[in-house]
Amino acid sequence: MGGKIVAPYLLGLRFAGRRVLVVGGGTVAQRRLPALLDAGAEVTVVAPAVTAGIESLGVRIELRPYVSSDVDGAWFVLAATDDPAVNALVAVDAEAQRIFCVRADEASDGSAWTPAVGRHDNVTVAVHAGRDPVRAAAIRSAIVERLADGSLDAPAVRPSGTGIPGVALVGAGPGDPELITVRGRRLLARADVVVVDRLAPHLLLDELRGDVEVIDAAKIPYGRYVAQEAINEALVSRALAGKFVVRLKGGDPFVFGRGGEEIEACVAAGVPVQIVPGVTSPIAAPGAAGIPVTHRGIAHEFTVLSGHVAPDDPRSLVDWAALGRLRGTLVLMMAIERLPAIAAALIDNGRAPATPAAAVQEGTLGSQLVVKGTLETIADDVSAAGLKPPAVVVIGDVVAVADRLLPALRI
Repeated sequence: MGGKIVAPYLLGLRFAGRRVLVVGGGTVAQRRLPALLDAGAEVTVVAPAVTAGIESLGVRIELRPYVSSDVDGAWFVLAATDDPAVNALVAVDAEAQRIFCVRADEASDGSAWTPAVGRHDNVTVAVHAGRDPVRAAAIRSAIVERLADGSLDAPAVRPSGTGIPGVALVGAGPGDPELITVRGRRLLARADVVVVDRLAPHLLLDELRGDVEVIDAAKIPYGRYVAQEAINEALVSRALAGKFVVRLKGGDPFVFGRGGEEIEACVAAGVPVQIVPGVTSPIAAPGAAGIPVTHRGIAHEFTVLSGHVAPDDPRSLVDWAALGRLRGTLVLMMAIERLPAIAAALIDNGRAPATPAAAVQEGTLGSQLVVKGTLETIADDVSAAGLKPPAVVVIGDVVAVADRLLPALRI
């Protein structure tokens, strides 16, 4: 089938419930399998040996050499061995039964080609560039990036809003706007209304369309509502009015973000709701300071707790006696104001006063500030440095690891 390159006829194949044969068990097959599985294909892999990655996918595997009858009953065949003779035989066998076949080693000798594929929301981009896969991949990536950042903004590509009312709770990450997830950024690009927290990266708001209603959650008039009830009402009322609402929250919606309460309000009102997890600051802020919350031989556990209620407050749900006995890492959120009482409670319950400790203010941002000390001194160290919320406090031997990591760390 060599000679002049004939343009392929592009179409989308519906593989759900249909048999697909993959011949070969190496890294090429491993790269192609996830997309086939995502399309619902019933995949059989035939190869004398397969990679651990293929084994982990849970597909049907037959550990043996290929035989011509393997193509029987297949809707599609991928020849991806490292032996050109075997791939050629697979292509010939598939051709004889009028089954489309992709040859991973010699695309022009197969009856089908695999394009460079990218996805953005419900849009799939597939690019062929003759026999230049590098160029195809570059074009594909450029298109997907423009879809994701909103710069490819023609109405045919992304109409204003979604046309589907509802609420999305989006975790925006710990502070750096580039740490929002790809899905979170996509939904922001589709929003009619954005209800934003004080701690969410506000630079993300600069990317919104000009007609998007932006509601600062801290400035919603409460009236007969308390603060959270007023936020819930704003989400529900906009969604019931036919708007797509993004609730943009710092960190992750479910880590001290009251996301559960907002979901309950939406469900009670019959409003469709979706969750987009975010990079959470109890892990990200220490990590940006070079502090791993776990480390081999040092900490096999980490515990995240809220410090917004003092240890001696009857409303506290924390078992301080149990925390004092733990050997792993403690990560304290919203604890700066009550740090003296928290440190004293941990020491009183058995945690060594000399345990390394650190506080990270505005983690992941250019204004990030790190203060180190011990459990016994950290409250005074934080006070002397003038640290203010938002800040994360880390207590445990992992704090000392940062001294080894930071020289090689690019933040």
